[in-house]
Amino acid sequence: MGKTRPYLLPLNKAIWRTAFLALSLLIPNGLVASPVTEELNDAQLRGTATFRYLGLPIYDAKLYTPKGAPFSWSEDIALQLTYRKNIKKKALVNSTLDEMDRIGRSAPVRDQLNRCFNAVAKGDSYLAVSDGPDKVSFWLNGQKTCTMAYPGIKRSFMSVFLGDNTRSASFTRRLQGR
Repeated sequence: MGKTRPYLLPLNKAIWRTAFLALSLLIPNGLVASPVTEELNDAQLRGTATFRYLGLPIYDAKLYTPKGAPFSWSEDIALQLTYRKNIKKKALVNSTLDEMDRIGRSAPVRDQLNRCFNAVAKGDSYLAVSDGPDKVSFWLNGQKTCTMAYPGIKRSFMSVFLGDNTRSASFTRRLQGR
């Protein structure tokens, strides 16, 4: 009987930092500030897909639309690619330009792509967010790399992933959430 409770020691700064970090890891991704939510009004995930080449996964893609609405070229969109392998800058630039040519949406933007793109390692994410039909901004792992501006660049660039003549119709359907 006469036992007393040990008193609680005041929490020191290290304990507070640890608690805050643990709590921040529990917050769902949709609530954490990111370029998607900052740059695209009411951004919500619309669809996801994994792009494969010869059966090997190259990147995972996510499409964000305002309020998760069906994909429309008339609305701004955000496209995130998370790479599953290392890819050199030159390969990213050349493959993007080659695909734009292949689908009939070529644009003279090699210099802009060279400024926007960097080599990626497994786990790196590029985010492309449109701002009207003539601008697309890029972020690599949350850091803005550039904004490309050219008449119709949104459709020219995004058609590589979302257009009618992509390398994989099933990839595009899943990405568009259909």
